[in-house]
Amino acid sequence: MISAKHLILVFIFFSVTIFEKKLVALELFRDESSLILQDSIVQQVNGNPGSGWKAAANPRLANFTIGQFKHLLGVKPMPKNELVGIPVVSYPKNLQLPKEFDARTAWPHCPTISNILDQGHCGSCWAFAAVESLSDRFCIHLNISVALSVNDLLSCCGFMCGYGCDGGYPYQAWQYFVKHGVVTSECDPYFDDIGCAHPGCEPVYPTPNCVKKCKAENLIWGESKHYGVNAYTVSSDPQSIMAEIYKNGPLEVDFTVYEDFALYKSGVYKHITGRVVGGHAVKMIGWGTSDDGVDYWLLANQWNRDWGDNGYFKILRATDECGIEENAIAGLPSFKNLNFIRNYAAADVHPDDAL
Repeated sequence: MISAKHLILVFIFFSVTIFEKKLVALELFRDESSLILQDSIVQQVNGNPGSGWKAAANPRLANFTIGQFKHLLGVKPMPKNELVGIPVVSYPKNLQLPKEFDARTAWPHCPTISNILDQGHCGSCWAFAAVESLSDRFCIHLNISVALSVNDLLSCCGFMCGYGCDGGYPYQAWQYFVKHGVVTSECDPYFDDIGCAHPGCEPVYPTPNCVKKCKAENLIWGESKHYGVNAYTVSSDPQSIMAEIYKNGPLEVDFTVYEDFALYKSGVYKHITGRVVGGHAVKMIGWGTSDDGVDYWLLANQWNRDWGDNGYFKILRATDECGIEENAIAGLPSFKNLNFIRNYAAADVHPDDAL
């Protein structure tokens, strides 16, 4: 028989547990609703002689709460059961690579490499970085200049890729290219149905519907599809990441974002101050060494050109700063369906060049 004392102890245990959960929820709410303290962060970064980078207040983020800033991110952790069997590409450590490399100058005939886009208030970074990288690789490998559709991937990949504007899985985006292909941005522009050139205003945007019909009347959805050959991750060894970019072009990476990253302006970023906000995916386009001898990665963000260094940023290389080297993802373009593609020049290359 259970004693009264025992019942009291059980009651106290559950009461304390419920109270603790309420405190955690309250603290989370406070974090979500608290403002990004731009002035304080700028002072801490710029006043630190060892920071290696400069911060600046960003008018776009004025009065932004942490919760609002999270909608500029969007990488979700991969389910553990999905991690099994993912191909990992690595390169020999003795490969001779240049001390600095910039995909924009290495492939100047590929205009998409230099594009800086704007994901707006939608956690679609995982889709942007993937689509932009594959677009670049179509030009690099097949000599086809094409801007592929973020909207197709974002709206039509569904639960395979995650949660649309509420975040997604970068590797699954590349699998979508292989299995389903992706149309051009001319066929399916980003958020065109709400009448914005880019969704840069409040409120947070819901995931658009998958319509599988081109906006342009002269284009056909199925005939506009561009496919990937494969999807793979690249070894976290910096030499392998460099070799992959040097050989095949820009790739997608994701990393942990802290509050101070929101106010990056120039230099080589490393975390100095602020709380963890979430995971973010971007396009990595090269590497180099700063004038004061700091090795860095060169990356393109998708928060428009008024953020950072004209839309770009540098981050410490070979130290796995913020996990930047842990999850490099890529794939190669396919010739599949290209016989049906119109309005784009066919490439004069051998099919083996795309493998």
